[in-house]
Parts: sequence; structure tokens; C-alpha cells
Amino acid sequence: MFSKDIGIDLGTANVLIHVKGKGIVLNEPSVVAIDKKTNKVLAVGEEARQMVGRTPGNIVAIRPLRDGVIADFDVTEAMLRHFINKLDLKGFFSKPRILICCPTNITSVEQKAIREAAEKSGGKKVYLEEEPKVAAIGAGMDIFQPSGNMVVDIGGGTTDIAVLSMGDIVTSESIKVAGDEFDNDILQYIKKEYKLLIGERTAEAIKMTIGTVFKGSRSDSMDIRGRDMVSGLPRTISIHSDEIERALHESVALIVQSAKNVLEKTPPELSADIIDRGVIITGGGALLHGIDQLLIEELKVPVFIAEHPMDCVAIGTGIMLENFDRPPAGF
Repeated sequence: MFSKDIGIDLGTANVLIHVKGKGIVLNEPSVVAIDKKTNKVLAVGEEARQMVGRTPGNIVAIRPLRDGVIADFDVTEAMLRHFINKLDLKGFFSKPRILICCPTNITSVEQKAIREAAEKSGGKKVYLEEEPKVAAIGAGMDIFQPSGNMVVDIGGGTTDIAVLSMGDIVTSESIKVAGDEFDNDILQYIKKEYKLLIGERTAEAIKMTIGTVFKGSRSDSMDIRGRDMVSGLPRTISIHSDEIERALHESVALIVQSAKNVLEKTPPELSADIIDRGVIITGGGALLHGIDQLLIEELKVPVFIAEHPMDCVAIGTGIMLENFDRPPAGF
């Protein structure tokens, strides 16, 4: 019984694990609940996410990854170990080979931290690959041909934008504006406009339920509850899609600007290919209402949302693992 090769999408918001031959076997939030008194890990993943903002003083729910990089090394290692043990993948003779994805512009120190965390959590050999490249493969793009493909990967902590050709990145940009920043924008907007404090989870629910980034494309409203900043008592208000569009406007403008920057740095032949093939959006941010319409209007090229945007990076690691022993794929 030999061990399996595994691919990990180590995301700020979620961790997805792909096992060679089995597909995606794990998709859990990147959250760990720890007892501060004993430093003991109490819960990991979905169970820990339920605790965010709802724990007594001695228990903290930590998100060990911030902006696509490791913010708390020990907790990340504990989380990875928990997930890998849960899958029970170690063979009798060997440890699994691990392929991990990371944002394009992280430093060598950050790369080393990711590699070490994976090795300590039970990997035999750890390979790192750039996220937009893997996302493009997972979205079904053939990036190994001499033609231009553009991908916009909007995750939890970072947005990675890249133009790919011949199996590698030609131009790219990575910015720390993504799902978490959107949640924070909504939270701050409601605090400022309504003097109401809400939690991260409520902000995320608003974004998913009535959020939009394209003016006038959605007309929904929802009731939200929070704590009144003046009286200190719970209060319910009603909020509309248009307000969310206003709240997210600045952050989304930064993503659009980055996409324009990448296109400006792209060689003309590849630009011509992008007009034919269009841009593909992957990551959880692809599910944000109106993001495709906004990019079509701003970039003047066709824009498509990947079929399973949340799973693209994990699917991409799977495809790369299948071809692991064929050298040309960039290893």
C-alpha cells in the first residue's frame, strides 16, 4: 500500500485537497479553534468556522492564513496535519507527495514557510506552483500552446491576474483585495451609514445574498441584525443591493485596474489571442454578482466565469498530479 499524491489549494478562506485518482476529497474553511490556556486545538474547518465571533474568552477561532500567505505558522501546520490525517493517506512505506498552490508575488521566505508547514504535516516531497497557472488549468484552458490565455483568480485573501502562454506566466499581478476585503467593505459601510455593528459572517451572507458590483443589475434587499452603536442593543435594518454596489465600488475598481495593468504589459500577439478566447474568472469571487458584466464593460474583451470557480485550483492540482511524472509540465 503506497501513499497517494495530493494537491492542496491552501486558500485564505478554504482549504481544498485533491487526491490523485479520487478527485476533491476535502473542502473545509481555513479556520482553527484553539484554547488559549492550554494551546490545544479544539476544532478545525467547518466546526471551527461555526465558532467565529461566538466563543468565550479563552477560546479563539483563528484564520491562520492572511492575504494568501501564512500568518500563523504553528496553527497552519496543525490545520494541515489535521486535514491530512483525516484523509488517512499515508501508506505503510511512504509519505504523500504534495503539490501546494500559492499567490504569484509571495516572497521566498513565505514560500519556505508554506513548504515547511506541508513537510511537517506529513509530506514527503513538497512542490509549489503559482495559483493562477493552476486555476487556468483547472478551468479547462490549454495553457501549454503558444497562445495567450488570461485568468482572473479572485480568492479570499488575494486576487491573482495572469496571462499565460506555453505553460507559463507571461505577465501577472497579485493584489491583496479579494473576498475578505469585500466583507470588510460591507461591514464598514453598515457601521458608517447605519451605526450598526455586524460580524464577518453576516457581512459575507450579505455579499452572497444581495451583493452586486454592476450598477443596476440587481434589485434585492434583506434584513440584517447587529448591535446598535448608540444604544448598545440589538437592532434590525433592511439593506438593498445598490448599497452593496456602492460599498464594494472602490475595492472592485482596484481589481479592474490590475487587470488593465496586466493587459497593458501583455505582448500584442497574446493580446490578440485574448480578444478571441476571452478572460476566465475563477475563485470564490467569480460568484460575486455582476463581476463578469463589469469586466466586459471595462476591459472590452469577452469574459467568462469558470464552470466550478471555487474548485478550479484544486481541479488544476489534480490535472498536474496526473502528469506529475512527465517533466515538461514545469516541474
